[in-house]
Amino acid sequence: MKVGIVALQGDFEKHAGALQRLETEWLFVRRQSELDQADALILPGGESSTMLLLLDGEKLFDGIVAFAKTKPVLGTCAGCILMASEVSSPSQRCMGLLDIAVERNAYGRQAHSSIRNVQPNASFVERSAPGEMEAVFIRAPLIRRVGKDVRVLACDGSDPVLVEQGLHLAATFHPELSDDTRVHRLLLDKILKPTI
Repeated sequence: MKVGIVALQGDFEKHAGALQRLETEWLFVRRQSELDQADALILPGGESSTMLLLLDGEKLFDGIVAFAKTKPVLGTCAGCILMASEVSSPSQRCMGLLDIAVERNAYGRQAHSSIRNVQPNASFVERSAPGEMEAVFIRAPLIRRVGKDVRVLACDGSDPVLVEQGLHLAATFHPELSDDTRVHRLLLDKILKPTI
């Protein structure tokens, strides 16, 4: 079992650290040949419009969309934006891997970043462990719409911050910046049991 981490821009090294804590093999993905070696993929935080340009430059955008048809993908912060089916503020191209509408930088600039505790719901807890989750929000997007086939796994107030649809997961926060590995564990579970 090997998890690929897109390593063109953003906080990809922190995801590698989270996977190391879970004793899981990983590789950085910068080209299609590396993507082909992965059993799951992480789209990290960063700057989504910059990431789009870099993915196009390496001809990885279409490769990731094809990969996601049969293998799990986790997107965090900018990765969540890339996985959405609709993006606003401003509008930009996205992969359509999740039936969600996302507003970029909805909480404001970097100065408005924060660390909050969010409560995972029963669906998440029954597959991991109970207890609040530390959520690090850095220029975070906001999920404005959730499609009927999307399951909300955690909220901050009434705002969804962790969602899943089929094989895929997305978080508006940065789980890799916390010691809590439950989000990464859920991705690994989807490799072993793709029907959950």
